[in-house]
Amino acid sequence: MPSFSSVRLALASLASLGWSVAAGQTEGAKKVHEWWHDPPVGRPVHNPNAKKMALISVRGNKFVDPDGKVVLFRGVAIADPDKIANQGHWNKEFFEKVAAMGTRVVRIPVHPVGWRERTPKEYLVLLDQAVDWCTDLNMYVDIDWHTIGNLETGLFQDPMYDTTKQETFSFWRTIAMHFAGNRTVAFYELFNEPTTFQNKLGPVSWDDWKHTNEALIATIRAYDPEKIPLVAGFDWAYDLTPLHDSPIGAQGIGYSVHPYKHKRPKPWEPKWEEDFGFAASQYPMVATEFGFEGKADTEAEGYGPAILKYLEGKGISWIAWDFDPEWGPRLIKSWDFTLTDSGEFFKQAMTAK
Repeated sequence: MPSFSSVRLALASLASLGWSVAAGQTEGAKKVHEWWHDPPVGRPVHNPNAKKMALISVRGNKFVDPDGKVVLFRGVAIADPDKIANQGHWNKEFFEKVAAMGTRVVRIPVHPVGWRERTPKEYLVLLDQAVDWCTDLNMYVDIDWHTIGNLETGLFQDPMYDTTKQETFSFWRTIAMHFAGNRTVAFYELFNEPTTFQNKLGPVSWDDWKHTNEALIATIRAYDPEKIPLVAGFDWAYDLTPLHDSPIGAQGIGYSVHPYKHKRPKPWEPKWEEDFGFAASQYPMVATEFGFEGKADTEAEGYGPAILKYLEGKGISWIAWDFDPEWGPRLIKSWDFTLTDSGEFFKQAMTAK
């Protein structure tokens, strides 16, 4: 039989570890109990404006509104909300400046590093604000998981893009759960720019990438069947040639492309047709990132008029990069929102429609 002193020592040891025997329960057990019953981070909240915007869906190779009218989206990307907030510019006025460009859709890039460091719970606060402001300003939203690299090998272009399959699936599960039923969020851009970086990031087959995207789409649709997933091809979201033989096995989706000027030499149009444009005859598409800096590309024979003429001629929606004074190609010169040459060019293209 243990002595009184030994029992007292044992209780003291337990107390030093954060345990007590009050009411037949320990503090440690209480903490586990509270953690066990925490709600999911992405749990949806009631939003009275969730259905204010018209629901966008896919019909054939087009995006359409509830009346079946074809919608060709034109818009701009912003920088990561975490960056903008840290620099003191995350407010409705910022989005009013975006809207003044003639923007119909706003691409919001979420970097894995920002998602982790701010924490998903706090990052959703920023996204909720963005979606509410965009709703008020009659702009749709494309949420973009902004990473660059090879998700199959787990190798990425820079540390800011580092992620995992588990985190990627968890991100989209959280986002889909949280924004289910909110019609302002029209697109879920599953992965910004898949690339092997000339095999420096390891190999990946189209079959593997196809399977991963199909699994992501199935996971998203278990929570949110209304959004339109956008799938990117290889070569930094430029090459969609595998669609000839093996398109993604899911309905109601679109494809994204990043047709930057440096991808191909002139004449651009035949290569654009060969590399991605052919797909627009069968699938809805969005050029979710492209742009330029310099006045020469705004001239009649320059890249700007050429790429917009090509995209719009194919019925491909487009989003210009980037409404930020530091992330190039820039649409604004500074935080006073003075437009660059490309900013002026894209504003004229959007406001003239």
